[in-house]
Amino acid sequence: MEKILELIKKYWGYHSLRPLQAEAMQAVIDKKDSLVVLPTGAGKSLCYQAPALLQSGTTVVISPLIALMKDQVDSLRQNGISAAQLDSTMNPEDKSELQFKLLDGGISLLFVSPERALMPEFISLLKQIHLNSIVIDEAHCVSQWGHDFRPEYRLLGKLKTLFPSVAIHAYTATASERVREDIVERLTLKDPQVLVGDFDRKNLTYRILPRTNLTNQIIETIEKHKNEAGIIYCIRRKDVDDLTTLLTKRGISCLAYHAGMSNEERKLNQEVFMSEKVDIIVATVAFGMGIDRSNIRYVIHTGMPKSIEHYQQETGRAGRDGLEAECVLFYSGSDAVVWKKLLGEPDETSGNIDFLANSYSHIEEMEKYCRMSVCRHKFLKNYFGQIYEKTNCGACDVCLNEKPIVEDSVTLARKIISGVVRVNERFGVSHVTSVLRGENLAKIRELGHNTLSTYGLLKEHSKEEIQDWIYQLISQNLLIQEGSPYPILKLSANSRAVLRGEMPVSLTKLPEQIKAKPEKTNLDTWEGVDQNLFELLRSYRKNVAVAKSVPPFQIFSDVTLRELSRVRPSSLEKLNLIYGIGEQKLKEFGNDILTIIRKYCEENQVSLDVVISQKPNSEKKLPAVTEARALAFELFKENKSIEEVMEKTGRAKMTVMEYFSHFLEQEKPEDISSYISKDNYNTIQKAAEKVGLERLKPIYLTLEEKYSYEDIRIVVSYLKGKNSAVSKD
Repeated sequence: MEKILELIKKYWGYHSLRPLQAEAMQAVIDKKDSLVVLPTGAGKSLCYQAPALLQSGTTVVISPLIALMKDQVDSLRQNGISAAQLDSTMNPEDKSELQFKLLDGGISLLFVSPERALMPEFISLLKQIHLNSIVIDEAHCVSQWGHDFRPEYRLLGKLKTLFPSVAIHAYTATASERVREDIVERLTLKDPQVLVGDFDRKNLTYRILPRTNLTNQIIETIEKHKNEAGIIYCIRRKDVDDLTTLLTKRGISCLAYHAGMSNEERKLNQEVFMSEKVDIIVATVAFGMGIDRSNIRYVIHTGMPKSIEHYQQETGRAGRDGLEAECVLFYSGSDAVVWKKLLGEPDETSGNIDFLANSYSHIEEMEKYCRMSVCRHKFLKNYFGQIYEKTNCGACDVCLNEKPIVEDSVTLARKIISGVVRVNERFGVSHVTSVLRGENLAKIRELGHNTLSTYGLLKEHSKEEIQDWIYQLISQNLLIQEGSPYPILKLSANSRAVLRGEMPVSLTKLPEQIKAKPEKTNLDTWEGVDQNLFELLRSYRKNVAVAKSVPPFQIFSDVTLRELSRVRPSSLEKLNLIYGIGEQKLKEFGNDILTIIRKYCEENQVSLDVVISQKPNSEKKLPAVTEARALAFELFKENKSIEEVMEKTGRAKMTVMEYFSHFLEQEKPEDISSYISKDNYNTIQKAAEKVGLERLKPIYLTLEEKYSYEDIRIVVSYLKGKNSAVSKD
């Protein structure tokens, strides 16, 4: 793992690993099958790319889209890594040259489609090369219980039979427990390491708003994110075309994307968006898989997605760089009906009954999410089988109190339920709403519903308000919907209790469109950033990307640009400390970046080499106390070695080192001589006192790279623990 960290620093410019990356990499190194479920933006690709560089031979990556393969290959090459793709667009000469490089051992990572992976000639080629491992990206496509099942993925189970001694590693962003079990079974993985990450995307702010004046709602959201990238999802192709035309007429630059367009047009529009020549794409779900533009700051859904999994993946395309982003869903109760119509009716002859039943259950779960007034982060995490500890996420419409409670919710609920009773539980949401509002419609007069005691009972409220309240009652199981495709309203087991005033009810008001910038999450990512310098560096990045014909985010991420604009390094040595700048990028772009920064600082009389220190009053959030972590702490108290703790807890070395770091800071042991020699401790301590404890890399460089990061981290964590004890005294 120490060698892995060195490679990551060299090629990617990263100074640490994210949760579960170490365990996923260890599985690759140990040639052990694995299934890794990490949310979008959690660094799945690094889990197999970094180990591929540690070993001789080739890692084959099976990926569903040519565009996705190209982006990954281009990004790897930008970092100085030998990668290639083999696809149908290549001419015979290029294919022949690539095959020669493979046979010669000159390709570390090879990307292919699932269809090509099982072609006889490709299998023959793989049997002639040193094959390290096989990676299956977007592995949820294997499972018929998933949200994006693809028959060609189902056949990949043959690979284990063809290459029984080669480890297979499956990666996906979303998979329920049932889907995970199906993936393992269908790919015939042997005793796999199954790693499931934290599904909570803390940097995303979720909002669900009733769809009223959709065009104005969309434009207001776009204006909140001026000059920022966004994706607008629509349910139908026609909606995409109509909205694209409308926004263009309003002077908003955007492009369309859906399966009804030609391959050439789709490819062009995607490339224009990825190259940042246009910042808004209006699309169906056909646009998404493999879209790794890291600086998408908002995702708008003009209608309800057809599953929680789709919603998690589509919103997950925002804020992949870990910076703040907003996800807004404009919802109507009719969305579920639309999806069920698009899916079609059950038909025994076509064998679609199981598929439709599964799809309908996904739609119903999504409806539940839209209707409920519970923390969005909590609901999503619970859906994927994980516990959400916080009582308030501070990053969704519910926890931000954007859905105020109606003062007399019980009376309002009784009136609505009475309205359902008076029409004999034979009509749907739209008709009940019209009766309650006292609308003068021919159908109401023909049925005699204008003479009911509930006619006009809520005439002072809008159609949107009443329908929203009805759906809230459904979400609380105080009303139910039955039938398809036009469901009718019926009383639930709890409805009578509400009518008798025996059950509390809480309904929220229709939220107003939030016009301000989205609230800051716990990531204060703009603090200290010189935004004018950021824009200069952003312009430089775009020019370089155009010259190289690659997306700008492959040159530098927004995270890197913000840190450059915050720290303003003055030398190549200090530039090398910045997140995301490895050796290749330092060599290629370092002098240009320094010239821009120095000139800007001189012209604007601002300082270079700004020291970023931790806020004195900020409290570091402690990680959750898991069973393995608690056991590790007990073992450290007994002075057990790192290796012994690894064996007892069943965790990778990187994870155990993380536990040990927390142990040193929290428990503040008197003596650590069993973990590091006195001479090493004294030398590292002196270097740390010179450059500070905030980051490990400056200490590493000060010590001329002669001491391991593990030893440095032990000393730094120990010193932090001692310092915190002194400050409390």
